[in-house]
Order: sequence, then structure tokens, then C-alpha cells
Amino acid sequence: MGSILDLAVFKKECDAFPSQFASLQLATVSASGEPEASYAPFVEKDGRYYIFVSELAAHTHNLRHHPQCSALFIEDETSASHVFGRKRLTLSCEVTHCPRDEAKFDVVLNAFEEKFGRFIEVLRKLADFHLYELQPVRGAFVAGFAKAFVLEGNGLSEFRHRNEVGHQTTGKAHQSEMDALAAPNRTAH
Repeated sequence: MGSILDLAVFKKECDAFPSQFASLQLATVSASGEPEASYAPFVEKDGRYYIFVSELAAHTHNLRHHPQCSALFIEDETSASHVFGRKRLTLSCEVTHCPRDEAKFDVVLNAFEEKFGRFIEVLRKLADFHLYELQPVRGAFVAGFAKAFVLEGNGLSEFRHRNEVGHQTTGKAHQSEMDALAAPNRTAH
């Protein structure tokens, strides 16, 4: 584990992973410090993720008062080789509101319409919907058991193994056993 080739393969997989999804899982914090889990459809442009969300949703208020969030892309349980080893990408993001009178608003909403169809024409007319830009500042990608990576640096260009050693065992379990148990085509989860 740790070869440059391995890292390049996993980095490519990580970069492509969000394109499999139409929505992202969103973690925000309320003004009183309460955590809120939700989701939002998104579009990606230039390494940034955009969500178009209503004031009726708690996460919209949370983003306004605490312009930070965590975004999660996670493999569906039914397609995962094992529920404990689901592929996932978690991004810690700084959040910026994109006002309707800025050129970026129309560019991004056009991308939403391309991805989600004419439904966006209706949402675009609703004044309680707001566009937010999520700028990833660091992240983590898990490609399976003992395949965890950290994303850091400018544009998340630094990609490295989280722990060169892998999972620590008590002598009762070994990495090869975990890999065998989590192998595809296993029916027990």
C-alpha cells in the first residue's frame, strides 16, 4: 500500500466518484448548535458544488448563519460489497451565497436545468430558493477496507493514504480475512 501507482488509481476513482450522484448528503449546524442531516441535488463546476435550496429547509437557515458544511457522497448499500466498506467521499466545505443578480447565478442555474430538466424553470422563479456554493477545503475518500485517503491542499490536489499501516488487529482478525469477507458477491451483510 502506498505506491504512486496505487495513489494515482485511487485519486482517479475519487475524482470520478461524485459524478455518479444527482444529490449529496449535507451536514450543517443550526444557530443553536444542533446538527442537521439532509440532502440536496447539486451541480459541480470547477471543483465546486452548487446547491439550490429553499428557505423552508432547515439547512438553508443553517448555511446562512454558519457558512460551513460537510458534504457526503456514499455508495448505495445494495451495490456495496459490504455495508461496512461502502465507498464514500466526505468533503468539508466553506459556503458562499450566490446572489441572483450575479452572472454566476444564471450560469449555474443553466447547469441545473441541463442536469435536472425543466423543473428548474419553476424553482428558478421561486424567491425563497437560494444558490449556495460549496468550496471543498479538505476531504476523505474511503474506497474500501484499509483504503482510506486524505485530500488536502489547493484544490484538494494533495492525495495520500490516511494511515500507511492499515487497520490494527487484536490478533483475532487480519486484513486478508476482512477482504475475503467483504468480497463482491457475498450475500450476507
